[in-house]
Amino acid sequence: MLDFERLRELRARHPGAVAEAAAVRARRDALLDPDGRLMIVAADHPARGALGVRGVADAMADRYDLLRRLAITLQRPGVDGVLGTPDIIEDLLLLGALDDKIVIGSMNRGGLQGATFELDDRFTGYDAATIEAMRFDGGKMLTRIDLGDSGSVATLEACGRAITELAGRGLMALVEPFLAHREGGRVVNDLTAAAVRKSVAVVSGLGATSAYTWLKLPVVDDMELVMAATTLPTLLLGGDPSGDPEQTYAQWKRALELPGVRGLVVGRALLYPPDGDVAAAVDAAVSLVRAGSPT
Repeated sequence: MLDFERLRELRARHPGAVAEAAAVRARRDALLDPDGRLMIVAADHPARGALGVRGVADAMADRYDLLRRLAITLQRPGVDGVLGTPDIIEDLLLLGALDDKIVIGSMNRGGLQGATFELDDRFTGYDAATIEAMRFDGGKMLTRIDLGDSGSVATLEACGRAITELAGRGLMALVEPFLAHREGGRVVNDLTAAAVRKSVAVVSGLGATSAYTWLKLPVVDDMELVMAATTLPTLLLGGDPSGDPEQTYAQWKRALELPGVRGLVVGRALLYPPDGDVAAAVDAAVSLVRAGSPT
């Protein structure tokens, strides 16, 4: 049972409890378990104003419901950790849900969904110094590139700086690249293999070193061509949960068998499955991740 009353009281009366919880949290000895795989749940969508799931515009707006779903996910065998913004990570910390889990802080959430400035994706969340101070494992950055939008260059510069700062602390830099463009004022990601390959080439060169860089990539047709474009360790992006779950799982399974793919980072598709059974959805994804072997 999650103690939300205690959470609210700590938030109001003892804000220092966040740092205290981070200081005593049990950590894993290594980023990767012996099987070399990772299963991470993503929960950083709300901070970018992206609350919709499967046609329900405000599905992620209820924070208590989201935290319950995250707690179920983190308790399932084979789930390694969570990716989120400070507000969500700190709620989970105070609820005692992050012991022995990988924690990746979401760094740039300023490119609000639907905003005119969406592609000037400012770093409004975690920074490398705080991620280190909180004893977390890395930082994630969304890197959307629109060759026709000058805001993209600011994002690229900021991402390069963040990669350098994380690497200097020995922390994972998880980079999620897309080539993007606007259609009717809406940002659309190009999910062709050629576009994803190009985005991979661009972000792989960001920062003063790539030693700690990981990629978070969408599953697309001809995924083998995408994975041939990089030697960097890669996690697969779960994507927008709009299709049939069985078809989605089949796509993940094929992609997880490719060289260089280390696992999944999935959010809405598992937290809000069509049948509402979060545990079953998570277990199905974990079975796919753990079935493969790294190459």
